[in-house]
Amino acid sequence: MNDLAAFSCLLTDEGRSLLAELRDHDPAQELALATRLRRAHPPELVSAALGQARLRQRAVAKFGAEDAARMYFTPNGVEQATRTSVAEYRANEFKGLGVRSLADLCCGIGGDAIALARAGIAVLAVDRDEVTCAVARANAAALGLSELIEVRCADVTEIDTSPYDAVFVDPARRGGRGRIFDPEAYSPPLSWAIEAARKAPLAALKIAPGIPHEAVPDDVHAEWISDSGDVKEAVLWFGTQPGSFSSTLLPAGASLWTARAAMLPDPEPRPVGRYLYEPDGAVIRAHLVAEVARQVSGGLIDPMIAYVTSDELHETPFATAYEITDQLPFNVKKLKALLRDREVGILTVKKRGSGVEPEELRRKMKLSGRNSATVFLTRVMDAPTMLVGAPA
Repeated sequence: MNDLAAFSCLLTDEGRSLLAELRDHDPAQELALATRLRRAHPPELVSAALGQARLRQRAVAKFGAEDAARMYFTPNGVEQATRTSVAEYRANEFKGLGVRSLADLCCGIGGDAIALARAGIAVLAVDRDEVTCAVARANAAALGLSELIEVRCADVTEIDTSPYDAVFVDPARRGGRGRIFDPEAYSPPLSWAIEAARKAPLAALKIAPGIPHEAVPDDVHAEWISDSGDVKEAVLWFGTQPGSFSSTLLPAGASLWTARAAMLPDPEPRPVGRYLYEPDGAVIRAHLVAEVARQVSGGLIDPMIAYVTSDELHETPFATAYEITDQLPFNVKKLKALLRDREVGILTVKKRGSGVEPEELRRKMKLSGRNSATVFLTRVMDAPTMLVGAPA
């Protein structure tokens, strides 16, 4: 049975019933479960259903339990699909810009298309893989969005996007050997995706967050997005605010923005003050640490380290503030003695500019006590340093 036939059998009444039975199955008991199920169902269907059930469980983190239990996935689809919170944010951005129809190129299993359709936007979802298109079509049907999502199996380079208000391009950044780091090795290549975006009145191009700033075209708005502190992606927007950079922090939706020409220079290093600010990863990727330093009247602890220090406590959604109680040269024995004296039993270890593994250090501390603390393994004026404190 080929992949498409194996997936299609899951859409039958028998397949759907079997998936419903497997919703809360325990993967540890899968062998015995498979043996029992094969007495009543074809072996190929049981194998396909068990594989899909595992994918649904993995997808809960991105799509939530309710949607994941109704949707269909491929292994690559789970890995590459946009997290729902990010897809919804972007869909609302498109909606706010007046978009009513959109061509979603390289749609995958349809994560972004679903969010766009739920925002009321009609979507042409295009992918060249037959199984992936079948999955995207099934997802649109399962979530009651078939009237707004048209799935087309085709090469995206052959699609006429002129009838649509906007274009969204999400090139494949994984291959048979894992993540692809060369943008021209994306499928389709980044250069093609940029030209396709430029042909549309409004477009967004999803890229890896590690893209160097010198590779960002001058005529785009580059946005880095984090969700609950984890950097998820970067997006190049065409037709909005050319020549600008921003970081957006979800779920709050706080956004820090600057024009490329007005970007502040890196703040001057200064001695560690009472407070240490840890900028969000999206802020760091967008090169907006200087903006945070300006907000908190601070400076860097080291020219090469993205920690900001200040003598004052300021509220900012773009960084987490810690009150620093101790500054020590890197020395495991001294840190262990300090934590023992403070009766620290719960230790959070953060590092930036240090080769020490947090778990290894935590094991060496042999913690016991009722108090908690945070230690930063970092560099201060190029010297290995430990900063001890707690969230402000």
